[in-house]
Amino acid sequence: MDHPDFRVSGKVFATLGYPDEKWGMVKLRQEDQESFCRDCPAFAPVKGGWGRRGATQVHLDSVDEPTLRLAITAAYRNAAPRR
Repeated sequence: MDHPDFRVSGKVFATLGYPDEKWGMVKLRQEDQESFCRDCPAFAPVKGGWGRRGATQVHLDSVDEPTLRLAITAAYRNAAPRR
C-alpha cells in the first residue's frame, strides 16, 4: 500500500504515512477508539467501514508520546494472539 505497517501474527495493528507523512493509524477496539477520540483531538475514526471497525487516524504532530504509546500498545494487544 506504499506506506509502512506494523503487524503481529500477520495482522496489521498500526500504519504510518497515510494519507501523508503527518498521519498514522491504529486499529483499536470500539470502546478504545471512542475513548481516545473523546480525550485527544489528535485521534479520529477513519471514514467509512474501516473506521466503524476500529481504524483510527492519528495526527502525529498533535499527539504526545505517552498517549501515542498507549494507543499503539492497545492496538498491539488487540491484534496479538491470546495466550
